[in-house]
Amino acid sequence: GNIYWTDHGFNLIEVARLNGSFRYVVISQGLEQPRSIAVHPEKGYLFWTEWGQTPCIGRAHLDGSEKVVLVSLGIAWPNGISIDYEENKLYWCDARTDKIERIDLESGGNREIVLSGSNVDMFSVAVFGAYIYWSDR
Repeated sequence: GNIYWTDHGFNLIEVARLNGSFRYVVISQGLEQPRSIAVHPEKGYLFWTEWGQTPCIGRAHLDGSEKVVLVSLGIAWPNGISIDYEENKLYWCDARTDKIERIDLESGGNREIVLSGSNVDMFSVAVFGAYIYWSDR
């Protein structure tokens, strides 16, 4: 198995084996402030949230190839990100808009607001079965 992580100091996404061996940089170009990542091993996708000058939700193959931006409008501080493996949906929470939203993880389409609050400063989101869990500061 592999583990992926973001390095905020160097604006990288890296991967290594669980024992720390075979560490390498997956994505190093075009990232300003990567926040969270989610991995879909079956489909071979890596998703991430990006703050920076142009906040977005991105997707690439697990080796970092074929980067695409799935969402770039109507987001400000996308924090947590989670995959609904059964429904093929990608969820994220935004600390500035106080929303949890979702899209189809293949096409990036069918964007929906799942939860909208006020002054909740959403930090992370997780999806399991029919339930959505989130934390705020």
